[in-house]
Formats: sequence, C-alpha cells, structure tokens
Amino acid sequence: MKNKVTKAIFPVAGLGTRFLPATKSIPKEILCLVDRPLIQYAIDEAREAGIEEYIFVTSRGKGALEDYFDAAPQLEQSLKAKKKFDLLKVLNHSTMDSGEIAYVRQREALGLGHAVLCAERLIGDEPFAVILTDDVIAADKPCLKQMIEAHEQTGGNIVAAMEVPPSKASAYGLLDIKEDMGALVSVKGMVEKPEPEDAPSNLAVIGRYILTPGVMKNLRTQAAGAGGEIQLTDAIAKEIEKYDNVFGFRFDGQRYDCGSKAGFLQATVAFALARGDLSEEFMEFLIKMVDTRRAAQ
Repeated sequence: MKNKVTKAIFPVAGLGTRFLPATKSIPKEILCLVDRPLIQYAIDEAREAGIEEYIFVTSRGKGALEDYFDAAPQLEQSLKAKKKFDLLKVLNHSTMDSGEIAYVRQREALGLGHAVLCAERLIGDEPFAVILTDDVIAADKPCLKQMIEAHEQTGGNIVAAMEVPPSKASAYGLLDIKEDMGALVSVKGMVEKPEPEDAPSNLAVIGRYILTPGVMKNLRTQAAGAGGEIQLTDAIAKEIEKYDNVFGFRFDGQRYDCGSKAGFLQATVAFALARGDLSEEFMEFLIKMVDTRRAAQ
C-alpha cells in the first residue's frame, strides 16, 4: 500500500441551511472570511500539507464552487493592463491547474460517510485525507501537515481531536481513549453524538482525517447510524475492532466552527485582527463598539 498521503476529499454537498438566505444562491463554501472563501482556506491547508489531488463531493447548485477555481481570462487581462500585479498574484493563487481537481456528485444527503464513499473510485488503494471546510483552523503549521507528519510515524487512521465541555458532547463524535501519549492518543472506541452522561471522554473529533482504504470498504456495507445517516465515525470505529490502528491527534492551533453563525463571526474577527493591513483600524472599531455598548447598559 502507498503510505504517502497525496489525495484529499472535500465533502461540500451540504445545503448550508444555517446561512439562509445567503446560501439560496451561493454555496456556503464560497462565503468569505475577510477576503478568502472558506474553501480557499481548506485548499491552502491541503497544499501546504503536500496534497496533490483534490476531490470535491458536490451536489446540485454548486456551480459557483467549481467556477471559483477556474481561470478568469478577462479579469486577468484587466489586472495586467492596469498593472495591478499584486491582485493578479492573489487571483492566480485561487486558480487550480487542469487535472488537480475532480468532482463527484452525492445525489442524496445520506451523511458524511456516504459523501466520502462517493469518492471511492478516485481514492483506490491509498491512504487519504478528508477536510471539512466548516472547520477553519488557524495554526502556525497547518493542522493537516501536523497530522501527516504524525501519520508517517504511526500509519493507520488519524482523526484531529480537541477537548470540548460536557454540554457540547452531543454535537461531536467522541473518543474512547486506550492510551494517552500526549499529542497522540490510541483509541479503543468512538461514539457519535452521545448524551453528556454517555460520553467516554471530552476529546472530540473535528473535521480533519487521515484514513486507510479499509474505511472505504467499511462504508460500503455501513448501516445508517445516528440521525439516520451513514456515519464516517462508525466506519472508522470498525478499523479499531479489526486492526487497532486508530489514533486521535491533539493539533496545535485554534479551530473555528464556521458551520455556525457565531463561529463564522468569531473567525472573521480573529482573521481580520491577524491581518497587518487591517488589524489596527479594525481593533479601533471593535473597541469603540464595545465601549458604546457598555455605556448603553
């Protein structure tokens, strides 16, 4: 089996209903944090981790997502003519070469596990990454790169994990830990969206995975799980039973849940303040807003 991870699956078939009415006409993945859409953050992270092939699992109404990565000859010519070379460089960064991206359709919304399975033919017998664009992670070293470096040592399956309060347990898949080794934990079980009293730990799986082809095989026969959907967590858990080769990875970085409005706004503030060209003016605005609200109370 090829051990190097060079392929990544991006499940982007969701309807984005929590962001209506904006997502009535544009895919959620095109919504911008400052001046880059969510999908660009995911692609940049994958690029820096050494990913070479990008597989998008899409659905009807995602045409704008596909167009985003295409060339824009008229705009390029306009920027060249006006000698706006800095903007041209930014534009070119969002353009993907022919053959780098493949698109497959998920015809029915049957869950994350089913979305991953839709890409099976393009994965073959290789380990692969899965990146959920809702989870944007600010880190000095990209989260997926951290995970790939760990995978080079462990092999098997690795899921990104972070600690969550008990009140949030029912929103995540949680790890049942066999051995805690610091950044890495060996996993003896996974529970999808448990009630707080049933949570095996407070270590939750978030949207970065490195998986073996065995997970695809499990998904083929996977029955519907929590929420009546085919759960990726259940297919990974089967690998624990068979091979005991699943690890949780505590990544260095700050994760923002951009699938929620509050998380999206938090990420917008954090990324704006991290920008040298925006931080000073934006900070002054935020301070003024907070002072005004406090005075009104």
